Amino acid sequence: MPDWENAFATCPLVAILRGLRPDEALAHGRALTGAGFTLLEVPLNSPEPLDSIARLAADLPDALVGAGTVLSPADVRAVGRAGGRLIVAPNFDPEVAAEAARLALTYLPGIGTVSEAFAALKAGAAALKLFPAEMIPPAALRAMRSVLPAQARLLPVGGIDAQTMRAYLAAGADGFGLGSSLYRPGQDARETAGKAAGIIEAYDDFKSTCAG
Repeated sequence: MPDWENAFATCPLVAILRGLRPDEALAHGRALTGAGFTLLEVPLNSPEPLDSIARLAADLPDALVGAGTVLSPADVRAVGRAGGRLIVAPNFDPEVAAEAARLALTYLPGIGTVSEAFAALKAGAAALKLFPAEMIPPAALRAMRSVLPAQARLLPVGGIDAQTMRAYLAAGADGFGLGSSLYRPGQDARETAGKAAGIIEAYDDFKSTCAG
C-alpha cells in the first residue's frame, strides 16, 4: 500500500465513488487504478460503504483507499477498521482531525475560507479540499495561494471535469477530486475506465501547458 506522498505524487486526482455498491466495487476500482488513479474515496453515504472500502483496500495494494463524508471521530475509527487510510470530509472538524492523526490516517478536510485553511493545516491536514468548487472560483484559489504556505496542497472539488481543471491549474491547484464526471451509480466499469483515462490525459495536458 502506498503512503499518501507517493500516491499523490503518482496521480493527484481523487476518485469520488459516491453511490458505489460493494458488489461492483472491485470492477470500478480496478478500472480506475488501471487508468492510473491511486486515490479512491467511497463516501459514507453510499450503500454499505465500509464493505466497499474493505474490498478495495484488500484488492488494490497500489492505491490509497478511504472514505468521504467523514463527519465524526467514530466514522474515522470505522474507516480505519475497514482498512481505509484516507479520511475526506466536506468540512473541517478539529475532533475528526485529531482522531485521524491519532490513527495515522491521511486527512483531507473541506474548507471554504482562508481561516479554515490555516486551522486545518495547523491540525495536520495533508491537503485542503476546496469545496464546493462552484463557490470557490479560480480567482479565489489564486488569492488563497498567495497567503497560504507554499507547500499547502489545494484540491478543488465539486463540479470538476476534464474542462474546468484548466483554469484551476493555472490559478495554482495541486490536484482535484472528481465525482459525477468520473462515476455515477449504475455506471458500467468500462465507462469508468474510459472516463478515467480521458480525465488523466486532460490533466496531464493542462499541467504541461501551465508549467510551460
